[in-house]
Amino acid sequence: MGLFGNFILIFIGLCGFLGVRVYKQNFGPLPKPDLDVAAYWGPGDKATYKEDTTVHPFKISFSPEVISKLKTKLEDLPEYHPPLEGVNFEYGFNSNHLKQVIKYWKDGYLSKWDLRQAYLNKYPHFKTKIQGLDIHFIHVKPTKASGKPVLPILLMHGWPGSIVEFYSLIEKLQKNEDYDFQMVIPSLPGYGFSQASAKTGLGPAEVAVVMRNLMVRLGYQKFYVQGGDWGSLIGSVLVTLFPENSLGYHSNMCGAMPPTYAIKTFIASLHPTYFIPEEHVNFFYPFWSKFGFILEESGYMHIQCTKPDTIGTTLTGNPVGLAAYILEKFSTWTNSEYRNLPDGGLSKRFTMDAMLDNVMIYYLTNSITTSQRLYSEAFTYKQMGLNLDRVPTPVPTGCARFKHDLSHTIDWILKDKFPNLVHSTYHPDGGHFAAMEVPDVMYKDLMDFIKKVQNAGKTKPNNEL
Repeated sequence: MGLFGNFILIFIGLCGFLGVRVYKQNFGPLPKPDLDVAAYWGPGDKATYKEDTTVHPFKISFSPEVISKLKTKLEDLPEYHPPLEGVNFEYGFNSNHLKQVIKYWKDGYLSKWDLRQAYLNKYPHFKTKIQGLDIHFIHVKPTKASGKPVLPILLMHGWPGSIVEFYSLIEKLQKNEDYDFQMVIPSLPGYGFSQASAKTGLGPAEVAVVMRNLMVRLGYQKFYVQGGDWGSLIGSVLVTLFPENSLGYHSNMCGAMPPTYAIKTFIASLHPTYFIPEEHVNFFYPFWSKFGFILEESGYMHIQCTKPDTIGTTLTGNPVGLAAYILEKFSTWTNSEYRNLPDGGLSKRFTMDAMLDNVMIYYLTNSITTSQRLYSEAFTYKQMGLNLDRVPTPVPTGCARFKHDLSHTIDWILKDKFPNLVHSTYHPDGGHFAAMEVPDVMYKDLMDFIKKVQNAGKTKPNNEL
């Protein structure tokens, strides 16, 4: 071969070696990080803290005086600026419709608060201390043994949602003919009735540890996880860090950004139908149109990532501002076209009572500021340095895509993070708050996933009533 040929072989071999090394360093999978499963997030010094593992019944209860004070605030309204001519929700919450919302809140909703409060208490509520925080959750179990397989499931909400997103889904799961579900629906730390961290650093990974510890506290060593929004990200982290506790993971906002994300997104854009069923290409492309929508809708996130306490203070004790800030998301995140409607399309998918139930949880618990801090904690160098999107998740995974949600990720990318992606669906209707918006479709998708996993014989729950 000669000296030159040997040189070429050596050069090729060296390039190959360096290529493999670069790939492993920048693209290859990583082992899961070790997090402190007993990290303390409460006030004061951990050395003086002794965890009470008791699970206490809890009831949502606010005095007539609290409700009366809220009603008084809703009577003392500012002078609204009229919307621009011909504008509906394109500039944000339309002030003409806001007047109607506030009038109903004051004269209709609050006049039947006892009934709404009873509705919120229709399922059993509890609290327990986890890592220094008082964690609130709904816990629904079958009333008697039926002989059906018993499946624990953790259902997690996001922002600006709450436990009320799952009320319809809970009812459907209770009536399932194949399985007895033991459902745990927590308020995330700093949301609603769950205590907020007193210390910096409680990001999605740390919340996942809290949620796993809650399930183990309740006696569930293995369980299903379902979530959207923050519930999706926290669920992804939970099953990544604790696959030994996970039966399966189902998300209605499935996403991942492994190092291959940009290049695979670009390659798929060249011939989308090679990677995506032709009838569903419009879930992902045209890319720049989708990206532009995300830019339009993510201003709130930048504020909450950088100055959560400032915007939180603006909304605290301000029921009108709080309602506008939260309900505007229930408009645009349900369907971007709803921006062109006088009422933001809010009446198309949700009852006003259900939306106000959600707003009331934030208002009455004074949790808007603490809920928004999760954004700030999620984008720290420490949190992002965990590189969790490079840690493969071995548990069975299901992805339910609802057409009008904020964003979607193609299976080719998801499988880098979720190699055991066993369920991938597309729904032509529905948006970000799927469990609340289209509960029948959400329920069926979740059950289709669970049946696939159960029938595959990969999971055998060892829980009993």
